[in-house]
Formats: sequence, C-alpha cells, structure tokens
Amino acid sequence: MKQHMVIDSPYGPLTLVADDGVLCGLYMVGQRHRPSEESFGERDDTLFDEVTEQLHAYFEGELKEFTLELRMAGTPFQRSVWDQLRQIPYGEIRSYGELAQALGNMGASRAVGLANGKNPIGIIVPCHRVVGANGSLTGYGGGMDRKKRLLDFESGSALF
Repeated sequence: MKQHMVIDSPYGPLTLVADDGVLCGLYMVGQRHRPSEESFGERDDTLFDEVTEQLHAYFEGELKEFTLELRMAGTPFQRSVWDQLRQIPYGEIRSYGELAQALGNMGASRAVGLANGKNPIGIIVPCHRVVGANGSLTGYGGGMDRKKRLLDFESGSALF
C-alpha cells in the first residue's frame, strides 16, 4: 500500500512516498519524470520519522551519508546505476562515463544518463552528483538551479 507526506526543505517541498512503509520515492515540485499525485496513495504526515530526521540533518550539514531502507522500482540496469550513485561520496562528483566504467560498460554513458534521470529518490540517491565529462553541469530532473545549489551546498560554498 502506498502512502505519502510532504516536507519543507531548502529546495522546496519534497514529497516522500512509501510502499508498505519503505521509502520508494522522493520528488521535488516540477521534477521531470514525477509520477502523478494519484499514484502516491493517501497522505499520512506521521510517516517517515527516520527519513525526515536524516533529511533535516543533511540540510543542516550534519549528515553526509544516508542509511535508510529504500525500495527502488526499475530495470536491473537502472538499479545498478542507482547503486553506483549511492557510492559517490558527499561533496564529490562523477561523470556519466565514470559511472559507465564502474558498471563495466564504457559505451553506456547515455544509458547511464537516462537511468540517472529516472532516479525515483532524489537527494538521498544523489543523482545531482553526476556531471558531464568536462565537469559541466548537465541535466537534472529537479532542475539545473537545484542541482547547482545542491552541489554548492555539499562543496561548502552555498549561502542559505
């Protein structure tokens, strides 16, 4: 059974979605590939104590690595990309090519980009840490402004 709640963040409201009590989605307002509101289930603002606690600690700069149970629905390839995203340390970046290489398929940069864009649990699964081969900021489902702000925040140069 799906349920959801909405929390405030420095990046705007975040919708947290649970499938049988396990986090399966974190969506921003205006996010590309955001499912319909109807698919989120009933609203329950008593969900996600641990998730909201860790997100608040992250936004305060006190948490560098999330330790949450996640349920990410996707193809085996997408899940392998999302697993790689979780390996990128706080404050660091990787290119799509580097992720493809880590997956053992140098020619999969585009496929990695597509999987990255469909990440259902933004911020916690840090797809914002992926950049172009030359270090340029490239697409982000949550918007380029949010991507830049998240990267600036993690590098210590953000001004909130």
